[in-house]
Amino acid sequence: MASGFRVGVQLPEVERVVPWSEYAAMAHAAEEVGFDSVWLGDHLLYRGDGREERGPWDAWPLLAALAAVTERVRLGPLVACTAFSSAGLLARRAAAVQEVSGGRFVFGIGAGWNETEFRAFGVPFDRRASRFEESFEIIRRLLGGERVTFEGEFERVDDAVVLPMPSVPVPLMVGSIGERVLRAALPFVDSWNVWSDWYGNTPEGFVAASARVSELARDVGRDPDEIERSATVMVSVEGGVADRPQHATAALVTGSAATIAARLGEFRDAGVDELILVVTPITERSIRFLGEAVSLVKG
Repeated sequence: MASGFRVGVQLPEVERVVPWSEYAAMAHAAEEVGFDSVWLGDHLLYRGDGREERGPWDAWPLLAALAAVTERVRLGPLVACTAFSSAGLLARRAAAVQEVSGGRFVFGIGAGWNETEFRAFGVPFDRRASRFEESFEIIRRLLGGERVTFEGEFERVDDAVVLPMPSVPVPLMVGSIGERVLRAALPFVDSWNVWSDWYGNTPEGFVAASARVSELARDVGRDPDEIERSATVMVSVEGGVADRPQHATAALVTGSAATIAARLGEFRDAGVDELILVVTPITERSIRFLGEAVSLVKG
């Protein structure tokens, strides 16, 4: 994993319908103004929140396309849901995107949470932690170059192997605050991500969440200092209000570029290795506006 404080941005999910050309333009803008990474949510459908039902484009084809049209930024899913596909196929997709990107892919992974999309697409919602444990074992072993035979309650592979392997190993990032998911992943992952709602979108909340991860890491025999810390932070540009169906927060970071940079600096000083901005509104103009804040906070 790269070292030093970094700032990324999540591209649109379900704020509005966004054509591919706009995704590409926003990714290019992010590269131009100094962002270190771009991320995509991995979801199928939102409904039942008082708004018109909405769904994003499938994350994996977009990630491959973004990998092909960018040159510098790291990219990945925030985070890929292991329940949406078999473990072996997820490992193959990650390997391919890593190769297309020239080694810039980060495989963010989690167990999922949105029951609506699980039910709508016939994906079992029960025992998500147990299902994640099996899927994660297969994925991390396959991407580690192993030939894997595994028969669990939910996942099965028989002498599976990922061929060809990418020239650069795929780093793993777990996005969760669930204890069982963390205990399964922390012995092996390169980084951990926490969503803003889970820690209140404040530096103080992040410190508490990160301390818990350190405690769990030690408990499973991992040096906490080996695990990078990543956090999303909700940012409002031009007075926008949070426009995600499930992820509104009262602690939006907002103001001038200098004011935003100062607040982001508080997260950096709280121990965040990579901040991923979830921006309202999420447009190319917003990304370019935030380039000044990124430059200021990175010094």
